[in-house]
Amino acid sequence: MTTCLNVPELAEMAKRIRRKTMEIIHKTGSPHIGSSFSIIEILTVLYFRILSIKSDDRENTDRDRFILSKGHACAALYVTLFFRGLMMQESLDGFAVDQGCLEHHPTKNLSSGIELSTGSLGHGLPVACGMAFSAQYDHSPARIFTLIGDGELNEGSNWEAMLFAAHWKLDNLVAIIDYNRIQALGRTEEILDLDPLPDKWRSFGWEVAVVDGHDIDELLKVFENIPIHAQRPTVIIANTIKGKGVCFMENDLLWHYRCPDDEEYAKATCELNES
Repeated sequence: MTTCLNVPELAEMAKRIRRKTMEIIHKTGSPHIGSSFSIIEILTVLYFRILSIKSDDRENTDRDRFILSKGHACAALYVTLFFRGLMMQESLDGFAVDQGCLEHHPTKNLSSGIELSTGSLGHGLPVACGMAFSAQYDHSPARIFTLIGDGELNEGSNWEAMLFAAHWKLDNLVAIIDYNRIQALGRTEEILDLDPLPDKWRSFGWEVAVVDGHDIDELLKVFENIPIHAQRPTVIIANTIKGKGVCFMENDLLWHYRCPDDEEYAKATCELNES
């Protein structure tokens, strides 16, 4: 069951998710705020317009599935699940605290909407391929979405999965690349250059859409037209900004690891509230 937020409501929800994500990261002294901020509009559109998920039937075999392969950005996922009504306040309060139930990488828990334990990079797309293949075999309407970091594409398992998905014509599979161009140790172009990324996916037999990963209108247009081509998997290359929404965090590798101190938190909160 999808929700029906319109574009202004989706934009406001993304702001709420960004503020709450920063709050729980600051409260617990956690890392990866930059990685979380770059995917918030994508998560908002998926969970509040696109994914067919019944909050009262979490294990429905025909449900859509979302896999956060870049599991280190889990704070944004947890907050999104909370606002979507799939995760309880008690669970969210258990993020990154002693005896809590939410770790710095997702652990599978269907009662909270978490489909797969992730964080060991390069696993999300292969598992998503298996889920999509199974759904296709069972003639299920379920669609499988997986969000992958650009640095994660250094892992060879992704490229094997890309071949598998195209070979089996998995048009119920959608890969989303968080193309913020910064990974753990530097810029992707310096660590292992991915360009021309769209051409590489096309050469593997995928349908490719390139979008502004923070533009809700653009995201809606492409997600609402999945599959782009029958019998082909789809990849959405989302051009994003690490640390999106807070000017001193944007495009800065530091915020892959840093947690804002009290002064930075106050400054960031002021900026997010004004926006």
